[in-house]
Amino acid sequence: MRILFIGGTGNISTSVSKLVVEQGFDLYLLNRGQTKVDIPGAQTITADIHQPDQVRQALGDLTFDVVVNWIAFVPGDVQQDLELFRGKTGQYVFISSASVYQKPPVHPVITESTPLYNPHLQYSRDKIACEEFLMGAYRSEHFPITIVRPSLTYANRFPIALGGWGGYTLADRLLKGQPIIVHGDGSSIWPVTHAEDFAKGFVGLLGHPQAIGQAFHITSDELLTWNQIYATIASALGVEARMVHIPSDFIAKVKPDWGAGLLGDKTWSVIFDNSKIRTLVPGYQATIPFHAGVRKVLAWFDEDAGRKRIDDDVNQGMDAIIAVYEGK
Repeated sequence: MRILFIGGTGNISTSVSKLVVEQGFDLYLLNRGQTKVDIPGAQTITADIHQPDQVRQALGDLTFDVVVNWIAFVPGDVQQDLELFRGKTGQYVFISSASVYQKPPVHPVITESTPLYNPHLQYSRDKIACEEFLMGAYRSEHFPITIVRPSLTYANRFPIALGGWGGYTLADRLLKGQPIIVHGDGSSIWPVTHAEDFAKGFVGLLGHPQAIGQAFHITSDELLTWNQIYATIASALGVEARMVHIPSDFIAKVKPDWGAGLLGDKTWSVIFDNSKIRTLVPGYQATIPFHAGVRKVLAWFDEDAGRKRIDDDVNQGMDAIIAVYEGK
């Protein structure tokens, strides 16, 4: 099976790329050549997906059994892909987000039939618009789409709601004994999924004829409170977390850009029903518990001190919110 990943070297997609190669598929990675690619066995095609003529020239007469776009965010991205890959792929996989599901939820158990509605987060509304466009293309011309919705999936970063996504800022604060913000009272439930676990379900959908025209989420079944998530990170660092619990609404008032991600996603308790992915990928099961996964994250940071990036804006933002909250 010949597979094209647009992107393929990011937080989630690197683990998927490695598993695709391990399973013996021919993997092509299309990217701009600005990021070091370390996926042994994959072939690299250099082009900017936002320059369609450049992509056509780079791909030539190649056709693919599967095309996956890991970096499509707005309707224009998938509209362009339709023009590029119409008649040239047996399956087009769009990476959406579980944040598209109804917020606030009317039921904590989320299935793929849960309504798509998110008035708080533009990112999610854009993903919904992409899904709607692709479903329209499937219905009108049978363009072979599959939609996948990850939820807080991590590999080389901490799966957190606040504290700097992708950097070492939260860990640095914990190690220094500085306070960290936990939204609400920290008791809402959220699953976190290691990318290696996500990959097992995802790769099982590639080339699967029953996945065409369908949407799937792929998550862990391990349920943790946010208090437990932050406490587990602190424990892996050998410290205790100084948590300051602040309502999401208050955070949103002080720092609206942080609040959107809370009110539009992580404020609410959710439980993802993974029955649908298991119907097509029998035996799918996430097997990396968070207490083990977070140690993988720390080991990755420890391999290279240059990875331990501290974001001053995150530090200042967290300190400012705490100061306003405690001084009210």
